Amino acid sequence: MAEGRRGLGRGLSALLDEARAATTPEGREAAGAMDLPIEAIRRNPEQPRREFDAGALDELAESIRERGVIQPILVRPLPGMAGEYQIVAGERRWRAAQLAGLRAIPALVRDLDELAVMEIALIENIQRADLNALEEARGYVAMTKRFGRSAEAIAKIVGKSRSHVANTVRLTRLPAAVQDHLEAGRLTAGHARALLDLDEAPQIAARIIAQGLNVRQTEALVRHARDPKSGGRPRATAPRKKDADTRDLEDSLRDALGLNVDIRDVAGKGEVRISYQSLEQLDDLCARMLRGGPLKTA
Repeated sequence: MAEGRRGLGRGLSALLDEARAATTPEGREAAGAMDLPIEAIRRNPEQPRREFDAGALDELAESIRERGVIQPILVRPLPGMAGEYQIVAGERRWRAAQLAGLRAIPALVRDLDELAVMEIALIENIQRADLNALEEARGYVAMTKRFGRSAEAIAKIVGKSRSHVANTVRLTRLPAAVQDHLEAGRLTAGHARALLDLDEAPQIAARIIAQGLNVRQTEALVRHARDPKSGGRPRATAPRKKDADTRDLEDSLRDALGLNVDIRDVAGKGEVRISYQSLEQLDDLCARMLRGGPLKTA
């Protein structure tokens, strides 16, 4: 789990570890957890996770009836509302506790600002793999718009690569109908990425779902939509074998730039191809190169 928190600020990491450690009455007392009335706790409207599986909630509620809430939730005092709290992490446990009929739930109370609340909520959900790709993307966009966080900064916070963050954010550019399919689980993130910047995306999305196409079949369908003469087949290219060092360098450049990179080397000579999907990405790439600083490859 330590690797999953790569780059976390010390304060956020400590809060998450503290919440996980308080699993017994003695541990709760040591960590400062207390039982709070269920009705005094409010959900966070900025919570990145929007969908809660009813069946999974019922299972958790049954577990809570038998064993109680093992891990305290994390809350902060609601400004200007004495005795009321807002959930920072643990909304699923709070919902299940209500289903289980609990009147109080163990909680850690911490004073946190809006940025810390959003960061912790994202981190907890991503580490638990509870967010779908679109929820994750919206969380990243909110951090950028509200707090000016760059893709690089967000990547460090959540322990992901910059390219992962950038590519996930791109999903918010999909038409609303395609986003609905993605959020409902009818399409995967791989399907959705293939439909980016495609005028016929909603129609092709419906066909993917109706025919149960996999990602490779979807990519072929999209190639045909973009170039009907191709018949959905990838363009023929001469087979190339790349050594491990070249592949590693491509991966490092992809992480640093958030763009696809293809290195073609023959006897120490060749070319580097960087693919972009929008003028915004091209502008960002040019700005990085013109600054003249070394690329970050970590």
